[in-house]
Amino acid sequence: MVRRLNGFFLPIPLAFMIVSTPVEAQYYERGHIVMDLAHSIEWMRCSVGQRWDSEEETCWGEAVRLNHEEITQVIEQANEQLGVGWRLPQLDELESLVCAECETPKINSLLFPNTMAEPYWTGEKNFWSPRNYWTVSFMTGDRYGRFFPQQRMMVRLARDRPTIVKP
Repeated sequence: MVRRLNGFFLPIPLAFMIVSTPVEAQYYERGHIVMDLAHSIEWMRCSVGQRWDSEEETCWGEAVRLNHEEITQVIEQANEQLGVGWRLPQLDELESLVCAECETPKINSLLFPNTMAEPYWTGEKNFWSPRNYWTVSFMTGDRYGRFFPQQRMMVRLARDRPTIVKP
């Protein structure tokens, strides 16, 4: 199998693909997950509400906006169905996905296809206004700390990568 990336054709190993451009060298694709080596986390490639299509290598369906109470239920379901540890990302983690040189949405669409150009929740409270949570907008690439947990925003889940201990 071969995939075109920045005008070049690259072979894709069966287990995963290394995205080889310098800015993206920190990421590995593995089906519906992207491994982020710089932050030692795994990302869901699709927004909550969408599903990964491995044949088309894209996210299908309609992403849903959720409040923090609904997100708790989604995280429980993800942990039951996809393994433990899924959570909302921290502000710095989610901001690391912003691609300033990308067209809207401001995210690498090869790694995270069909991402909505809207604010996405983080799990981090705004320290200046503790009733509000931080979001990152993939429309502008900016962070916003003005949203209340009962408001509905887009969601992308992350989890810490398991540490592999060599004997």
